Amino acid sequence: MNLKKMVLTTVSIASLVTMVLPVSAAETVPGSILSTEDNAAAHRNADAGLTDAQAGITDKETRETEQTGPTDQLDKSGQAEQSLSSDAPLLNDTQQSKETNPSANVQEPGLIATGTTSAAENSDVSQLVLMMNSNKMYQNGKLYLASHPMTVKDGVSYISIRAIVERTGLKLSYDNHTKETVIRRGGDELRFKLNSRNYKVNGTVKPMKGSSYSSNGVFMVPLTSITQALGIPYTVNQQEKKVVLNLSTKPVASFSIGNPEIFAGETLVQYMPNAYSPKGLPIVEEQWEGREDIFASPGRFVVSYRVKDSSGQWSDTFWLTVTVNKPHTPPIADFTTNKDTYKMGELITYTDYSTDEDNAIVSREWLNNELAFFLPGPKTIRLTVKNKYGLSSTAEKTIMITDETLYSRDDFYKLYTPVGSKYSFDGTKIPTWSKVPYQYESEPVTLIRSNSPETVYSEGIVYREAAIGNTRFMLHHVNSTRKSVKMYVIATNHNSETARLTQTSLGMGGPTRYATASGKMSVQRYFESMQYGNKYKDVWLAPGQSKIIFNELSSNVMRQGDVISLFADLYSDSTIQYHVVMVQSTRDPIKALQNLSVLPQDNHNRGTYYEATRNIQYGDLLGLTPSRLMIGDNSQDPYLIGKDGPTGTYQMNAGNFGVLYRIKLHRVAPQTLITFNPRGGQYDGVIMVNGRIVQLPETSGLKAPHEAGVLHRTGDSEETVEMLFTAAPGSSLAVNLLFQPLPEIKH
Repeated sequence: MNLKKMVLTTVSIASLVTMVLPVSAAETVPGSILSTEDNAAAHRNADAGLTDAQAGITDKETRETEQTGPTDQLDKSGQAEQSLSSDAPLLNDTQQSKETNPSANVQEPGLIATGTTSAAENSDVSQLVLMMNSNKMYQNGKLYLASHPMTVKDGVSYISIRAIVERTGLKLSYDNHTKETVIRRGGDELRFKLNSRNYKVNGTVKPMKGSSYSSNGVFMVPLTSITQALGIPYTVNQQEKKVVLNLSTKPVASFSIGNPEIFAGETLVQYMPNAYSPKGLPIVEEQWEGREDIFASPGRFVVSYRVKDSSGQWSDTFWLTVTVNKPHTPPIADFTTNKDTYKMGELITYTDYSTDEDNAIVSREWLNNELAFFLPGPKTIRLTVKNKYGLSSTAEKTIMITDETLYSRDDFYKLYTPVGSKYSFDGTKIPTWSKVPYQYESEPVTLIRSNSPETVYSEGIVYREAAIGNTRFMLHHVNSTRKSVKMYVIATNHNSETARLTQTSLGMGGPTRYATASGKMSVQRYFESMQYGNKYKDVWLAPGQSKIIFNELSSNVMRQGDVISLFADLYSDSTIQYHVVMVQSTRDPIKALQNLSVLPQDNHNRGTYYEATRNIQYGDLLGLTPSRLMIGDNSQDPYLIGKDGPTGTYQMNAGNFGVLYRIKLHRVAPQTLITFNPRGGQYDGVIMVNGRIVQLPETSGLKAPHEAGVLHRTGDSEETVEMLFTAAPGSSLAVNLLFQPLPEIKH
């Protein structure tokens, strides 16, 4: 007898324990797993001590209780009835009146019946019945209690997010980084934020019919946000005050192809399967038909895929048509020369006839394709072309150079070096050439040159100055703070009236590891902004207001070792205080400014200079004899004198960096060659000639003093030539513009 009592007591306790288990525990299916991100999110929440309420999923919700009958039908021993009759009324009028929210009587627009198949008609479908304004849910005749009633609020039906997830076999997690509650089903993902009217469906932001909210610590979302996103069909029975969701129970299989293109005999096909069980059962078997890792021939192939879960139920078959293209073929390299035999110093014309069936040639590599040869004998030229698929081919041709000379090396390159390219010559003779005796006039432009400390080792103010009217900025700095930083120019209006800044041109180079590349690009883009007017903008500053200007500068993060260069012109109608600062990229520069100190100079130049645009005009004839026009020599072109903005000390702008030269040569003789020759060191920049930006040079920089970059050749009559020049940061001054007669054309 005692043994019998002990058995009954044990059974009774076990039943009661089962009733109070969270649904998530009672319904967990062995083998079902969360993704790595789900588990990581769960661990993050646990490690951070994050409560479910903080995560938008409350502990209260985990107390949804599964029972095998209505709670008011438990017998005295704690046993419950096994099931409800499928045709029994789910709620009587008395129950309905007790559980209805009297203030929520508006039916949600759009919550209408959709085409479904009842569970009785289709064994692959499970029904989930949600009672309006009640916390009761029935799934296949079993009663479940949510921690919060299904609620109609402002005409929108809301459901506890955990309640719907647990009953529909979805996966629930919390992303502590984005503060989003995440629902997953196979490859589908929904993300919700508290008090938001939008949610994300597979990464796309979509609107909901109402905002999510928390009620007594329970996270509530519009029911339709889940049903519509996941394609769950439902019907609404207003008479019985219930919503019936029809949930498929059989597994779902699909797959996609990860390759953008597939080529026969070449591409290893990346199959990306996506299979899941709505019941949370593990997938134990999969079947493929038509699958090939590498398809041997081109065409369209149907591949099918289906899976089986641990209950033995198979999914519907998923089909996908895979398009296999014919295999790639290499390009065909081909070229000709205009002749097979040439004199020494005779121009060779190469014509490239290389082809590719997809017009996909991405590179051409020439070997020995000289414009002319200056030693006799056979010369072999080679061309290798490569397409975007990495396939290549090579063509060769051998030509013969006779021992007869047409042009000397020096005369040939004067005639035939392309504009923007360079050639070598004897630069020691240049100082003997006559100087062009030009005069210049200056324009009232204030130059703010921020170039010291050129290498910045700590956060701080690298330059500070106030200016009014036409102002030019030249910035050139290297980040050596061992932090990711940004550079800013902050403009502050200390006047009693609103000030207007008008930016007219701007060019920025970098961030890059190469100082010459940064400097060259800043000048090129500066000139381009003059050509196109695409950097013109107005900035208004209220009294006492500070703003960041030159947003192109501060939009880029500078890593350790990065160089950045900037040229910009603006006009202000009032005196404006400018600060050039370098601070850690995460800091607010305007807030940080008050605590920053001015960094000391290094051996480079910084300063404020005036009259920073020089207009050079020359009216006499140039080009009949060799001559040179020097820039940045501190003789014909004296250096600007100014002061250091932060300290007020004397400064001299060595090299006249930041000075803009407008050069107009009214008479240049016919058949004149104009070249650019650096004298102070390597030079890598651009110059504008007759409105065309010319590279100095297109390839590697010019080396002083024995290299020259070709700028222009005049034709058969006199010409007026106009040039626009400013020294590129990172390069060396002084430089010469050379004028000399072209050699006679020979045939």
